[in-house]
Amino acid sequence: MSCDFLALAVPGVQKLSPYVPGKPVDELARELGLDPQGIVKLASNENPLGPSPKALDAIRAELGEITRYPDGSGFRLKAKLAERFGLQSTQITLGNGSNDILDLVARAWLAPGRNAVFSQYAFAVYPISTQAVGAEGRVVPARNYAHDLEAMLAAIDENTRVVFIANPNNPTGTWFGPAALESFLDRVPQDVLVVLDEAYIEFTEPGELPNGLDYVARYPNLLVSRTLCKAYGLAGLRVGYAVSSPQIADVLNRVRQPFNVNSLALVAACAALDDTDYLEAGRQLNRAGMAQLEAGLAALDLHWIPSRGNFLAVDFARDAAPVNQGLLQRGVIVRPIAGYGMPNFLRVSIGTEAENARFLEALAQVLRG
Repeated sequence: MSCDFLALAVPGVQKLSPYVPGKPVDELARELGLDPQGIVKLASNENPLGPSPKALDAIRAELGEITRYPDGSGFRLKAKLAERFGLQSTQITLGNGSNDILDLVARAWLAPGRNAVFSQYAFAVYPISTQAVGAEGRVVPARNYAHDLEAMLAAIDENTRVVFIANPNNPTGTWFGPAALESFLDRVPQDVLVVLDEAYIEFTEPGELPNGLDYVARYPNLLVSRTLCKAYGLAGLRVGYAVSSPQIADVLNRVRQPFNVNSLALVAACAALDDTDYLEAGRQLNRAGMAQLEAGLAALDLHWIPSRGNFLAVDFARDAAPVNQGLLQRGVIVRPIAGYGMPNFLRVSIGTEAENARFLEALAQVLRG
């Protein structure tokens, strides 16, 4: 008789469901017999520009060294980030995407008897990482799909060790300004770590949202999590980083896996950070694409949540699953977010002008029946 290994797993893991990513192009092609070249994927908030040419050049130059382990300290990338943002290398922790950073935080500070506070409709990894280590996740009801920072403050108690907040938030795209952030940080107890997730901050215009890095020196309990997978176009290489006090970074490095960022990701990230033209082109493309989708959705008499990310959560005022299925049959992949408690919504990433037009055309066909 085979053993029930789920029953042997720790309680927090037993209750988890695996994270479901956006459907890959090849998977949809196999399922429906479609030509992969004709499929449009707007499901995973990826940069539609493709990678930076400078990043590609750096990868090619590094290929001959992939028999060697990467630099476990990420010295060059930390130095590049420190130079770019006016930091000390000791403030930086590298991750296998910013997802890795969030998981490191949970492993370092959460455990049974402790809790983490986060918002309803927030990134799925916050509850997953919290539950996996046996801690309590305190989900604070959102206000108009956005973080209710006042209510999140009220949810903190003597067993709270971490608060996760995101600006902009995924999957809703909602955001808060500097006054709200400062008021929140001023009142969070000093023994509670605040994780400010800024995975999408580079899609906003400079000065449009508070820059979390400006607050790290002022608030020693603040950690800012960022990624190069989104705006910098390196999703397939998985590279992110955290900025915090050196003391917090030291704790994270005690639980960080050796060589958690691979060699190609390290060199590509350094090159991508230098390609400011690429970053600005992505911002402009996102701004134009957002306007294109908003105009098209308005023409279809649909509503959406205003967003400062590179995506829109579209409200169909009914179960969105049939709409999603209709889009899939037409070779367009978007993201259902029923798992976030939003069954009437689909999240649509901003693509190229042609990809956005293809989505809007397919959506009009689905809605016409």
